[in-house]
Amino acid sequence: MIRRCALLLAALILSLPVLGQTTLNGAGATFPYPMYSKWFSEYNKLHSDIQINYQSIGSGGGIRQVLNGTVDFGASDGPMTDEQLKEAKVKILHIPTVLGADVPAYNIPGVSGEIKFTPDVLANIFLGKITNWNDPAIAKANPGLNLPNQSIIIVHRSDGSGTTYIWTDYLSKVSKDWESSVGKGTSVKWPVGLGGKGNEGVAGQIRQLAGSIGYIELIYAVENKITYGSVQNAAGNFVKASLDGVTEAAASVKTMPADFRVSITNAPGKTAYPISSFTWLLIPVQSKDANKGKILSDFLNWMVTDGQKMTAQLSYAPLPANVAEKVKATIKQVH
Repeated sequence: MIRRCALLLAALILSLPVLGQTTLNGAGATFPYPMYSKWFSEYNKLHSDIQINYQSIGSGGGIRQVLNGTVDFGASDGPMTDEQLKEAKVKILHIPTVLGADVPAYNIPGVSGEIKFTPDVLANIFLGKITNWNDPAIAKANPGLNLPNQSIIIVHRSDGSGTTYIWTDYLSKVSKDWESSVGKGTSVKWPVGLGGKGNEGVAGQIRQLAGSIGYIELIYAVENKITYGSVQNAAGNFVKASLDGVTEAAASVKTMPADFRVSITNAPGKTAYPISSFTWLLIPVQSKDANKGKILSDFLNWMVTDGQKMTAQLSYAPLPANVAEKVKATIKQVH
C-alpha cells in the first residue's frame, strides 16, 4: 500500500508543470535571426528553466514593441533615433551583438559569374534609372561577362527593416540623388520595386523571379544558395561580402560612442566590405520583473563571451575585442 501511494505521488509530481520556469519574449530584426535562434537554444541547454522566445518581425516592429513595453527586449539593425529613445518609459540600451553584411543578391538566368557593382550602379538600379541588365554602366564594370537583354526586377523589404536601414544608409552615403530623393531609414518610400516581408520574403522573391535583384543579409544568401555580387568599396576595390571584410569595416571605428549607435557603411580600408553593420539588442535598463532583469544581464554576459565563438559558423563576424569589453561594462546597468 505504501509503495503504491509513493508511486502515485511520484506520478503526480512528474505531471505537474516545471516550477520556476521563466520565459523572456523578444522581437525585431530578421538580419540576425539565425544567430539569435542559435544563441537562445544554446543558452536554454545551459539553463533549462529559462526559455527565450524571439519573433523575427523586422527592426521596425522590434523598436515599436520595446517602446510599447510588450516585450522584454527588442532587436534592430538600425539604431533607434533620439526621438524614439525619448519616447521610452525607461532607458533603453543598444547592445551590439554581432556584425553582418547586406549583399546585392540576384537571379539572372544564364549568368553564373559574379557581377561587380559600383556604388553609382547600385543606387541607379534602386532609383529605377538603370532598368536592364545589359545597361552600359553595368557592362563597363563587368568586361567579358555576357549580360542579357533582360529587364531588372527590384525586390525590397515591405516591412520596417534594419536590413533596409543598412542598405539605405549606404546608398545615402554614396549617392547624392538617393540621399535627396529617398534617404535612409527602416522604412522608406521606394521609387520602384516589389516588396517582400523579412529577409526570408525577399530571398524567396529573388529565387522565384528571373531578372531580379534585392538586398538580403549574407546568411540568407548562403543558406538559400542565391548568387550575390561584389561591391566597390571606398578604396575603389571590388569586395565580396566576407567575415574579414566586415571585420575590417568595424575596425574603421576608432572611437566607439558610449551608446554604441554607430554606422560602418562605406568604411575606409582596402578590403573593407562597404555594406556592413553592427546589429543591436534593445535592452531596457530596468525590467518590470527583477528576475527577468537578472536573467537578461546573465544572458548578455554569456552572449558577449561564449556566444561570440559561435558567430563564424553562421556567417556573422564577432564583436571586436575592444567593443566586447565596453559591452561588458555597459551590461552592468541592466537589472
